[in-house]
Amino acid sequence: MIRPGRGVVRIATIALLALAGYWALLFLAQRSLLFPAPRAPAHATRPSEAQPVWFDVPGGRSEAWFLPPTGGVPGPAPLLLFTHGNAELIDYWPEAFDGARARGVAVLLLEYPGYGRSTGRPNERSISQAALAAFDWVVTQRGVDPDRIVAYGRSLGGGPACVLAAQRRIAALILESSFTSVRTFARRYGAPAFLVRDRFDNLAAVRAYAGPVLVLHGDRDEVVPTAEGRALAAASARGTLVIRPCGHNDCPSSWEPIARFLEEHALLTR
Repeated sequence: MIRPGRGVVRIATIALLALAGYWALLFLAQRSLLFPAPRAPAHATRPSEAQPVWFDVPGGRSEAWFLPPTGGVPGPAPLLLFTHGNAELIDYWPEAFDGARARGVAVLLLEYPGYGRSTGRPNERSISQAALAAFDWVVTQRGVDPDRIVAYGRSLGGGPACVLAAQRRIAALILESSFTSVRTFARRYGAPAFLVRDRFDNLAAVRAYAGPVLVLHGDRDEVVPTAEGRALAAASARGTLVIRPCGHNDCPSSWEPIARFLEEHALLTR
């Protein structure tokens, strides 16, 4: 029997120690990488018509802006509950929903704990609790149709949007540039699944959700591969996939495909 030489054993030991060190670094730094929370702008950027709302979350409070429809609505309005990407703030998004609001759709922009003016720390639990609290608040508002609340998550926001699909009665789910799960995403960096602290298993949530699902994804997405979007759409029995000629952060306004989707499922006020 040939035994490995001391040099081979030494090299293998060094390699294992290096791998263990890399995994330890990923375990400790992963939340900083996954939740790079921007600071709030020095000057307030909230539109005058936006109503600020605050929700209690584990260890803090989370802000949201309620944007009423600008178009005429014959009754309670449908609503998009929007959860943004990981390095974004709700401050960036009001203008993107002008088209939706003009068609009679209300919008709730949810901020994550630890982002902007919100307090607490961002993680799967606190962000999920903020999304659930936001839904529970908005479903009670007189100007909102509780049967036409749509969860809309972009990139990281697909996680809390899928939490709503799993734990609340939403009318539809929209996922833009999102991933199947953080565990799958982490494999690209050599991180095994057991190291992932915040899993956001979107694929499992989509599989279990019986309502209509719209998946928007860029064909040149350099952050979340297009295959992730295709997998999410294929996991739904009522999935619609729209592939667009763009990357992760440079896609044009999503309102037109969203409007078609909402009309198809009788969720848009005519």
